Amino acid sequence: MAPDFAKPSGIELRTLNPNEWDIWYDNLIRAFGGVPESAEERALWRDITQYDRSLAAWDGDLCVGSAGAFRFRLTVPGGAGVPVAGVTMVGVSGTHRRRGVLTSMMRRQLDDVRSWGEPLAVLTASEPAIYGRFGYAVGTFSLGAEIDTTRVRLSVPPGTDDVRLRYAPPAEVLDACEAVYARLVPGRPGMLARQPHWERLGLLDPESERDGASPLQCVVAERDGEVTGYARYRVRTGWGPAGHNGTVLLSELAGLDPAAEAALWRFLFDLDLTTTLVARSRPVDEGWQHQVTDIRRCQLRVRDSLHVRLVDVGAALEARTYQAPVDVVFEVEDDFCPWNTGRWRLSGDAKGATCVRTTDPADLALTVRELGAAYLGGVGLASLAAAGRVRELRQGALAEASVAFGSAVAPWLPHGF
Repeated sequence: MAPDFAKPSGIELRTLNPNEWDIWYDNLIRAFGGVPESAEERALWRDITQYDRSLAAWDGDLCVGSAGAFRFRLTVPGGAGVPVAGVTMVGVSGTHRRRGVLTSMMRRQLDDVRSWGEPLAVLTASEPAIYGRFGYAVGTFSLGAEIDTTRVRLSVPPGTDDVRLRYAPPAEVLDACEAVYARLVPGRPGMLARQPHWERLGLLDPESERDGASPLQCVVAERDGEVTGYARYRVRTGWGPAGHNGTVLLSELAGLDPAAEAALWRFLFDLDLTTTLVARSRPVDEGWQHQVTDIRRCQLRVRDSLHVRLVDVGAALEARTYQAPVDVVFEVEDDFCPWNTGRWRLSGDAKGATCVRTTDPADLALTVRELGAAYLGGVGLASLAAAGRVRELRQGALAEASVAFGSAVAPWLPHGF
């Protein structure tokens, strides 16, 4: 059974009624600073809200807390798409802090996720320090760059010059771009299969959020009449004493092969009247880093991205494959979801895996957070052991499991939710 956390006095927690959405969402906006969104963005979030998976905390007729859980399919190592709960829209009114409202919502939500048969919950954290106590850990990272395109050039691979680029209104080529995205999803852990309406997220372009930049622009890459990649971006023009110093703000870039990707990056590097290319939330192992002439002038920055929580340890570990054979017994601690606590034997390889309860002696001891961090292959169990987070109880077990949990490509979350 789940731990019996005391419910906040006077607070009612219930599933969101569609008629209450505006009140619920206004409370969320206020919790995030109170800056209003554009009508277009607000309408999108209303359309994709899943009411039966959204919680509202009420103090009388006042909405004082919110939490949602989108229904997603997440790519895991091996290429399978696993059902997950995408935790979102979490906020507590400033007037009701330190009363257990958030804990009660997290408790109810994880119980619900378990009842839905979804072995994982994932989120992006506005404040990463909040969610560790509920069993979440950073499982993927993203790369940011601010590239001086006056000093940095690209050395592109063969075939790049065969790629045809053309401008296109973003909405007109949406279907073709989504087809490219869909083909990429199985190839990288951490990517999300698009659900209905989510394709609209990449087209949101309210003027209030451009910060002086142009409307969203799009260029597509083609070969033999087929779209093989695309880039969406904005340009902020600028002029100084030495002349132009505009900035390219990359929103999204995807390519089906190295030549298509390189053609798109080269296009962005070479845009007239610009001197800087700013990219956010890119894969940490993206190929352009090995094509630039001066990596120091790219000002790379890494930050946390997807936080992962194993809701059902056995089902989650069975859902992915392992890049090397592994047969290891984990001693797992999970205070918030104690049904996961105990010993689990994981046996698997590149073809599949089983993970069942066992009474055999443990090889590695850790909490559910370390399993969540390592789950997508972007954080090594050996690294966690070096931090004192994993204890090796059988010599050799740590190296075996750490190699097996790895991924040939870095996990990456392509967009927030």
